Amino acid sequence: MARIGNDGMSAKTRFHVSIFLCLSTGLMNTNKQSPPLWQQLQAVATVLRDIRCGVSGTVALAHVTQDLRPGAQALVFHVLRSLGRAEALRQLLARRAPPALADALLCSVLALTWHDQEAPYEVFTLVNQAVEAAKRNPATQPQAGFINACLRRFLRERDTLVAQTEKNPVALWNHPKWWIERLQKDWPNHWQAILAANNRQAPMSLRINARRSDVPHYLRTLQAAGLNAVAAGDWGVTLEQARPVSELPGFADGVVSVQDGAAQLAAPLLLAGLTSVRQLRVLDACAAPGGKTAHLLELADCQVTALDLDPARCQRIHQTLQRLGLQAQVLAADAADPATWWDGQLFDAILLDAPCSASGIVRRHPDVRWLRRDSDIAQLAQIQARLLKAMWPLLRPGGRLLYATCSVFRAEGEDQIQTFLAHNTEAVLRPSSGHLMPFNGVIGEAVPDNLACDHDGFYYALLEKRAA
Repeated sequence: MARIGNDGMSAKTRFHVSIFLCLSTGLMNTNKQSPPLWQQLQAVATVLRDIRCGVSGTVALAHVTQDLRPGAQALVFHVLRSLGRAEALRQLLARRAPPALADALLCSVLALTWHDQEAPYEVFTLVNQAVEAAKRNPATQPQAGFINACLRRFLRERDTLVAQTEKNPVALWNHPKWWIERLQKDWPNHWQAILAANNRQAPMSLRINARRSDVPHYLRTLQAAGLNAVAAGDWGVTLEQARPVSELPGFADGVVSVQDGAAQLAAPLLLAGLTSVRQLRVLDACAAPGGKTAHLLELADCQVTALDLDPARCQRIHQTLQRLGLQAQVLAADAADPATWWDGQLFDAILLDAPCSASGIVRRHPDVRWLRRDSDIAQLAQIQARLLKAMWPLLRPGGRLLYATCSVFRAEGEDQIQTFLAHNTEAVLRPSSGHLMPFNGVIGEAVPDNLACDHDGFYYALLEKRAA
């Protein structure tokens, strides 16, 4: 009997609902027959191979043909959340890995079948279709017999083999060893909860455009459309089930945006308590795709400058603002090099949503854990420190800078800010700073009590510049 989750659905039902959501976004012509599973498994193996080579999951999935992409994406996410277990099992079945694509196919099927109650299809079907996938691809055809032998042995000895992996922390938690050890050091009382949360699917959260509606009104609108949701903070709602944006009332008209509850804190944290006799000058230093820029403009009549290094990502900011009917000065520029873009006028408020490991949003991007390396954290911390140093002189006395990262690592959060404060005596750390964990937890000073929702991992530090 399939195990039923907290949402009342079995793993197979959740899987097929996720495919339905992808189909509903127009990624596939639903008048055509769904592609066979072996073709989807070929696509999954290719995506996993590319991720192992350092390609992001988003980019790798974009290379999958549109007819295969919905099913492949659902399967890939399942695989990435069980990849540590799958790799440990493959090592027991074959000490020496086969060629990259064959190994990706083998590990993908092991990830999908190791827990039969969580498998998206019957395990024998998955095994049969995996062998078919291997046979039909010239790159894996020579390893088809090997893959078949490994998977048949796994089915025969599954309980014994799985038990042998139970003491392997990578298999148990499905995160790289260095990641687990860093969390154990940073958060000795919370690391297990963080890792467990990372292996769950994140909810779909929406931000209400304060210029167009409010939470109670939009909840009634959703209810009238047959969609269940709950309030999540002052501006957000969380849907009971994810939906394509095309089904969200008012999305096309700019009434709502998709944004996690933790990310929704940035704009109000930065703006709270700021006063000026003139229109506030606000800088969003790393703005793409524009969600926080838009939220700033929704909450206050301010002059916002939005920066991003990549012109293509700047175009996404323009698109976001256009849908919401908002305006900002959008510049393709390096925030760390103000001489190339700054007009010399000080800002009243600066939002620095700095590049980071993305360790707090693994639920939404399960490839992140397998893409990052331990050495990346120190390199990213250097970039964050350089941006802080560049932004601080641009802030007027009495102004505020909000430093943010979607990370749960202390090196990118609390440690970074403590180092900054030690070298900048005119900086004062205000309340509402701390780490938010992806299991509805807060470590540090109280980020607003009204954030009673299931949110991503984040770090916020609100810095005020002492007036002369």
